[in-house]
Amino acid sequence: MEMYDTPDEVVRRNRPSIPVTCYRPAALHSAARWFLDNFPGKVLYAVKANPARYVLSALHTAGITHFDAASIPEIQLVHELAPGAHIAFMHPVKSRHAIEQAYFDYGVRDFSFDSVEEMEKIIACTGKSKDLGLMLRLAVPNTSSELPLTGKFGCMPEKAAEILKAARKHASKTGICFHVGSQTMDPQAYTTALSIVGGILRSIPRTKVDVIDIGGGFPSIYPDMAPPALQDYKAAIENGFDKLPHPDRYDFWCEPGRAMVAESASVVVQVELRKDDVLYINDGTYGSLFDAGHLGFRYPVRLIRPTPGGTNAPHKGFRFYGPTCDSIDYMPGPFFLPEDVREGDYIEIGQLGAYGNTMRTDFNGFSAHEVVSVKAPPLVTMYDDTQETTDSKELCAA
Repeated sequence: MEMYDTPDEVVRRNRPSIPVTCYRPAALHSAARWFLDNFPGKVLYAVKANPARYVLSALHTAGITHFDAASIPEIQLVHELAPGAHIAFMHPVKSRHAIEQAYFDYGVRDFSFDSVEEMEKIIACTGKSKDLGLMLRLAVPNTSSELPLTGKFGCMPEKAAEILKAARKHASKTGICFHVGSQTMDPQAYTTALSIVGGILRSIPRTKVDVIDIGGGFPSIYPDMAPPALQDYKAAIENGFDKLPHPDRYDFWCEPGRAMVAESASVVVQVELRKDDVLYINDGTYGSLFDAGHLGFRYPVRLIRPTPGGTNAPHKGFRFYGPTCDSIDYMPGPFFLPEDVREGDYIEIGQLGAYGNTMRTDFNGFSAHEVVSVKAPPLVTMYDDTQETTDSKELCAA
């Protein structure tokens, strides 16, 4: 991977004609260390957020030794790139073949489930082994999240006690896991979920539960989504832990994904045409900008001119179209850029370390992209105020 000081250097040295992902290893390390230093338990990186080989290797080097995987390919990657790491198969619904592979070929012992049927499938496919860790996925409120995740998975709390009792008979370790929803904007969502867990634990005092896994949902920062400080989330979670019955009995887990990797990459795109307030760019919703189109995410952006020299033009809101011939390859924004932006200019789009290249497709033949490493700090950050770029507060206020 080529190394540069800034994305501007990438543009002015190479004049790239394809999107360029600017990977920031220092930002990735900072995020990993924050969770390792602040969460009172095991930190499992949610591989789905960004399974790039360089990301997994760098996280392992930074001290991440536990991973949340959702498929056999993710398990294989972690097994290869993070030797000796603990892998938990946390997809609540898995094929029988995947369960068998995970258990017998890769030594996975911890599995999540949210129904009796899935639990029985795990037990059968592992040969009724007694060294299983069975983690019951609980349905909890997702009202504070930008992307609720309650529709597809989760056991209702009133059913949890009996299922946990049944799981205990077949496992060496049992646990309760939940997800408060992606990009959760209120730290109290974790406290609320943990109070539900506490009620379940009190209803089964004679059934041992070993693990409480609070899942993911930790937010990153975007122009229209500025969450509270991560320290507020830490305080709310620790308050929830303290109110559990006998809190010293449990092994606490968390599964950060977006918050761990979002700041670790931006993507530099080129403007191919301008029509009034619409910019046609060479990346889009079939590429690294799925969330900008289908979920309406607004990312921090900045203009990079291909020749030195900036602009004093005031900013205005723009919409983007991607390079494909599909009209749904559209990103409404608004994305605030100097009003004199023109064809041939470049735009750096931040916070794309999470669900950026991970979502990229080959549709219409526009899959080509490049990855480089840069030393520059992220456009905006949740981790270190001293690293903010000069105009990062403006980017988030626009």
